This record gives sequence, C-alpha cells and structure tokens, in this order.
Amino acid sequence: MSRILVIDDETPFARALSIGLRARGYEVDWSASGRAGLDLVARDHPDLVLLDLGLPDIDGVELLQVLRTWTATPVIVLSARNQEQAKVDALDSGADDYVTKPFGMGELLARVRAALRRGAPGEDQATITTDHFTVDLVGKRVTDSAGRQVRLTPTEWHMVEILSRHVGKLVSQRQLLQEVWGPQYENESYYLRVYMGRIRRKLEPDASRPRYFLTEPGMGYRLQVPDSTRAPESTHENM
Repeated sequence: MSRILVIDDETPFARALSIGLRARGYEVDWSASGRAGLDLVARDHPDLVLLDLGLPDIDGVELLQVLRTWTATPVIVLSARNQEQAKVDALDSGADDYVTKPFGMGELLARVRAALRRGAPGEDQATITTDHFTVDLVGKRVTDSAGRQVRLTPTEWHMVEILSRHVGKLVSQRQLLQEVWGPQYENESYYLRVYMGRIRRKLEPDASRPRYFLTEPGMGYRLQVPDSTRAPESTHENM
C-alpha cells in the first residue's frame, strides 16, 4: 500500500482529497503547513507528495527546492495557479507533475499511479542478492541466506534501502543523514556510525570486517556486492 502525503492548507479540500485517496486503497497523511510537511517527509518517507503552492508559511516552489536537496520522492503539485510560468517554475524546481485546481479525481488518480510507477525501483534493481542476505526493495524487507526475514528497525531499513538503491556507489554522509533523519541532522555523523554498526551485526558475516557495508572515511558509505555489474564511483552528488 503506497503512502501519500498531502500538504495543503485548505482544510475542506484536503479532507475530501484524503477520503478519496483512502477509498482507493492509499494510506494518507495531511499537513496544513509547509514546514510541518517537510518534517513528515523526513520522518515518514512517503511514496508520493501532493503539494499545494499557496501555503501559509512557505511558498510551495521554495519547499520543492528544499525537498530536492535531500530526497527524490515524487511530488505532484496541485494548485489553482494556472499561469504557464507558475507551472514552469514548479517543474524546474523538481515537481514531477502539475495539476491545476479544480480537477477530476480520475485524472488525479491516473497521475498518481504514473508518478508512483516512475518512483518505484525497476525490475533490474528491485532485488539485491548477496551470499549472506537479500534486499527486496519492493517488499521492503531483508532475508538471510536461509530465507528467514531479518528484523530491521525502520531507521535501519531506510539506511539499507538508500544504499541498495545506489549499490556499488558512494553515498555521502550528508545525503544519508538528510534522507533518513532530515536536513537539520546533516552534521550528526555519530548517528550513522551507531546505526551502521547495528546493520553490520545483523547482516555481515563478520561485523568487525565488513564485506558489504563499507565505510569511505570522511566521505560516506557504500553497499558493495561482489557480483554487481555497476561500477563503483569515488563520489556521489546529492540530488
């Protein structure tokens, strides 16, 4: 079940939209302000954001620009602004789609499905398999070599998920901190050391000599799969 976050300060509209989405099987959260919405994105990691541009505390375009410094979560703008420039500004700032209010529920649902498909991992990267564990990005779980599920906390899973989506590539400390804990934690590298230690104890054959979850001192972390066909990179830029 996909999780959708609605960021819109028009209470009657947001409630009606939430009811309509839940009736179609989506989990829905709602925020009436931009800053609270940013906190929910960082905390709950929704699969899709529906964003109004006319928020009371921060302009929607500015919020989009902030989001795009630390997450690639699909964003569909829902706005009464129908000028071409407003659409261009939103799309240039990182929106995946733009729907002008008022709109039909059928049209919105089609755009939601399309955005979720684009944001889902492709078949070639949906599963990361090693000799000791398998990461299922679609099922959001990890199993050991015997097929038993490995219990990870939500934070541990999110770190594993990010590294798995960039398998073989360096993910910077800053990107991990921003995507897992939010932009206000980008200097708290201690969090990464603590949680990476826990992940290694659960997934590495020898946590003291990691084979898969590698540290690049002073830079970040890398999930290295020996038979990966994706070449390692020395740096990784934030999206």
